[in-house]
Amino acid sequence: MADEFSSVDDYLASFPPDVREVLEQVRRTIHAVVPGAGEKISYQMPTITLDGKPLMYFSGWKSHIAVYPIPPVDADLSTALAPYRSGKGTLKFPLKKPIPYALITRLTEAFVAAR
Repeated sequence: MADEFSSVDDYLASFPPDVREVLEQVRRTIHAVVPGAGEKISYQMPTITLDGKPLMYFSGWKSHIAVYPIPPVDADLSTALAPYRSGKGTLKFPLKKPIPYALITRLTEAFVAAR
């Protein structure tokens, strides 16, 4: 992976095809919830923006996809996210398991609701 990216497309293109497809599906999942969202690179990772302000971040790693930070969530969503929590504000979705896109949809809805 390169050290600096000028766009989300450049970032995604830096990954092997199988990981790139997962990242692109995460991106599509987020945009399905927030069709008017923007995107940029911030902290050298894809950043989804709403009204020009960062809403959420996602990134690819060797063995997982991560989403940051964790927004305020209700008890049901907190329970659903528990297996993916890594530290205080990170969710890690292992690449060797099916990515829970429906859960990412719910998470994105929580990000929007927290605004």
